[in-house]
Amino acid sequence: MEQFTHILRGLFGYVALVGIAVLLSYNRRAINWRLVAAGALLQMLFAAAVLFVGPVRDAVEWVGGIFVALMGFTGEGVRFVFGSLADQDKHGVVFAIGILPSIIFFSAFTSMLYYLGILQKIVYAYAWVISKFMPLSGAETLSASANIFLGQTEAPFLIKPYLPTLTRSELFTVMVGGMATIAGAVMIAYISFLGGGSVEQQVLFATHLITASVINAPPGLMVSKIILPQTEPISADLAVSKEKIGSNLVDAVCLGTTDGLKLAANVGAMLIAFTALVALFNAVFGWVGAPHTLTIAGNEIFTYPGFNGWIEQVTGGAFKAFSLEFILGIVYAPIAWLIGIDSGYLLQSGQLLGTRTVLNEFVSFLQLGQMKSSGALTDQRTIIILTYAMCGFANIVSIGIQIGGIGTLAPNQRENLAALGVKAVFGGTIACYLSACVAGMMI
Repeated sequence: MEQFTHILRGLFGYVALVGIAVLLSYNRRAINWRLVAAGALLQMLFAAAVLFVGPVRDAVEWVGGIFVALMGFTGEGVRFVFGSLADQDKHGVVFAIGILPSIIFFSAFTSMLYYLGILQKIVYAYAWVISKFMPLSGAETLSASANIFLGQTEAPFLIKPYLPTLTRSELFTVMVGGMATIAGAVMIAYISFLGGGSVEQQVLFATHLITASVINAPPGLMVSKIILPQTEPISADLAVSKEKIGSNLVDAVCLGTTDGLKLAANVGAMLIAFTALVALFNAVFGWVGAPHTLTIAGNEIFTYPGFNGWIEQVTGGAFKAFSLEFILGIVYAPIAWLIGIDSGYLLQSGQLLGTRTVLNEFVSFLQLGQMKSSGALTDQRTIIILTYAMCGFANIVSIGIQIGGIGTLAPNQRENLAALGVKAVFGGTIACYLSACVAGMMI
């Protein structure tokens, strides 16, 4: 009975989210509902295959095991450079030493696979499957498929020759696809956050994160075509760009390492800045919620009772005081309910969903990992649904990243990139939430 309720909740949330996408549409009359139905069906089939078909699940878990093994290989390089500072038994997990180097190594590893042409073949195979279900142009299908492994500025490199001539609808699809998934380099970090020191847990969450990236591509395509339908002629040709990164294998690895270093430095800098800003806001909000007494010449004139204690009481201790997290929890709690999260965890889940959109997904995954390890959030189903819901780059900062990255590859598209940015964030967010609904129905 409980599973049946989860399925009904998931279907309701799925339909409601598609309805929100329709409300955001530039041209509702031009929506291709056959394409929408095909995208939803493809997403369900991918999810069911991974979760319920033994050989497929074994294959995804095997890939997840490779991600975990890569984390171990990163440790060898870290110990060589940092020596005893990398010993977690002595110093615990030092983020800059224990987490960020994995981003550098995976970026180098991905560049190596790209140079060898292995990554392109995997992307082509996935894009070919999608093309049999959804009538889309080859360029946007390839870009969305590449986003399973590559970031929102690296994936368009596969279709670089076509970027200058993409229609607005195709370009929007490339943007939404980039925001609806995460890159493999940061996925490594999220596996570490959620899995902690347990290899079993690391493989479990690696499997779910990989699954999320795979099943996010069809709804990303579907939602983008709801918001900005294709009304112009397109080419369904699936042709991967032959352009390679680097002049040889060593050069490719060096370039990937440099890109990974820039990404790791950027992630570290953002976490410092955003964590400090959250602490600043919380200090101000906490003061507002604390009791105060106005005293003049030793006489109490006015006493402000505050409401921090009330917040702690009504939230069952989930929030100790008035804070940014509490505000985000209240605002995003309805979304948490919509994607199938049980009522006892709505405020905590809403906080994480809000943090992901207002700040970025790295901060929200870090907070989810901390909640999980501290015991503040113990419900496994909720943690897994949130993993799917947050598995994407859909946030305000990504608009600037795409304008800078894709705009460099196709300068004539910068104006369109800027104009479509906000709705691309909505599109990528909805796509991730649709996957969360599917996970809520099936888990």
